[in-house]
Formats: sequence, C-alpha cells, structure tokens
Amino acid sequence: MVTMDRSEWGRSEKPSLPFGPLDPSAHRTLELGLRSWVREQTELYLGYVEQLYTFGDRDRLDRPRLAAEESSEAEERVLSVAYLALAREADDESAARWSDVYRYLPWEDGRRQGPNRSRRDALEAIEQWMRASRGGQERERREERAQFAFGLDREVWDTEKVLERYELLFEAGLVAESDPAGEGWADGGFGSASMTADHRRILATALGRLRGKIKYRPVIFELMPEEFTLLQLQRTVEALAGVRLHKQNFRRLVDRGGLVETTGNVWTQTGGRPAKLFRFRRDVLRERRAPGVGLPGQR
Repeated sequence: MVTMDRSEWGRSEKPSLPFGPLDPSAHRTLELGLRSWVREQTELYLGYVEQLYTFGDRDRLDRPRLAAEESSEAEERVLSVAYLALAREADDESAARWSDVYRYLPWEDGRRQGPNRSRRDALEAIEQWMRASRGGQERERREERAQFAFGLDREVWDTEKVLERYELLFEAGLVAESDPAGEGWADGGFGSASMTADHRRILATALGRLRGKIKYRPVIFELMPEEFTLLQLQRTVEALAGVRLHKQNFRRLVDRGGLVETTGNVWTQTGGRPAKLFRFRRDVLRERRAPGVGLPGQR
C-alpha cells in the first residue's frame, strides 16, 4: 500500500469523490481521516457513516501502474477504503459541487414516464455482447451474468444490483473506464459521465448498498429535515431507489410501520391544499429489529 497526494492520481480532470491519504500521525482512525478529508474538501459535516468496501485492483488509477523501482520485484499498489456517508446539502456555498448520481449511472433511474433511453441502449448493447461470444460455455456464462444483472428474459430489474450492472458493462467494454486511455469516448457510455480512476465503481457500490439498506434501516431519515411531508419522504425514497412508487401503498406502509408521527404543523407551500408535516418516530428503533421504509407498489 502506498499513500498518495491527490495530484498523484493522474492528470484527469474528471469528476471525483472526496478522497485523500490516511495520515497515521493525524488520523487516529480511518473514520476520523474520512471526516477530516471530507470537511477539508467540501466544507460539509458527515452524518451517518459506515465502511463500504476496500478497492485494490491493479491498474485502478488513471495512469500507468505504480512501481517503486524498475528493478524492484514488488509492485506497489494503492488501496482505497471507501465509506458510505450521508450528508444534507448545505444551504450556503461549499467547496463541493453537488451532482446527480444518475449523471454517472443513468440506466439506474427508472422514475421517468416512458422508457429510459440509457437503460434501453445498455440492454441492447449487452444483448449484442452476448451474441458476439464464441458460443458454448462462454455464451452460457455471458447469458447467465446478463440475466443476473439485468433480468433480461423475466424483465425483473433488481434495484440493488447496481454494481453488478456496472461491472458487466465494464467487462463488455461498454463504458469509458473499460479503456484506460479513454480514446474514442465522447461520454462515459450511454449518455453518462465518467469519473476519475475507479470512482464510478465505488459510486455504484455505494448506491447498491444504500438501496438495500433503506429497506431494513431508517437511514432515509438522515437525509430528511426535522419536519417533512409524506410526499417529500416518498420523493426522497424514489430518488434513491430509482423507481416510482404508488402513493397510497407507500403511505400505508409508512403508517403500518410506525415510522413517522405528526407534528401538528402543516406545509403551506404546496401550490394547493396544505399538507401535514411529520417527523421520524425514534421509538420505532426499540420496537422493531428492521424498521426500514421498503419499496411498496413499484410502478
């Protein structure tokens, strides 16, 4: 493992996630190092934090692989310990620029009315990739992976398989990161934007983890203000899950799970009838082992 200054990650001007090296003398723990780097680079304080995954593939940077010395038999490698962290968007100007996750993974967004063009094009490209196999076991392996990630035959789209879909697109050479030189790519693939090094893979890992977690943990409320309407809560869940939900089914599930309670106040800026304001009911943490929101009645 070798620690690096940000400038050593190559000359890429692509978007990146906040990152930085661990300073053993200044950072007593990995998490303290994380919070320090994010605060320094974005001027944001993190709320919920959990370790996500350790990334250490060879040649994962936007430049030739590291080598300590040409004569050295050992190859140095950069390991990144990634974290999933939630933070509310600051009202004032911060050092970070907020960006829609679906700018980088547009095939994951199924909220729009009508077909998702990026998803359709990705599916067509995957089918061509399967047909281009040499047949036999290779064809079977490709079909099996495509079915698992994209649910081709049964038309089942598992919202949590974000990483599996990205990695399959990567293996098939269908995203910009598949080509280390980045030659011939007008975008990141299917109208998406690429990211520096393997940050898009990290982003896909985080989104898949978060989509799974909102089903059994109340992490969604880390992103909500103290008071909110049920429609605001539903739209936040939809944004993370990338699906549209049936309004009444969602409200029944939230009510049945005892996740929220009324505050007695109303939201008047609805453009119509005022809406009741709710807050997270913290007693549910003691009452239920898995108080998640779930994804009822997907459209």
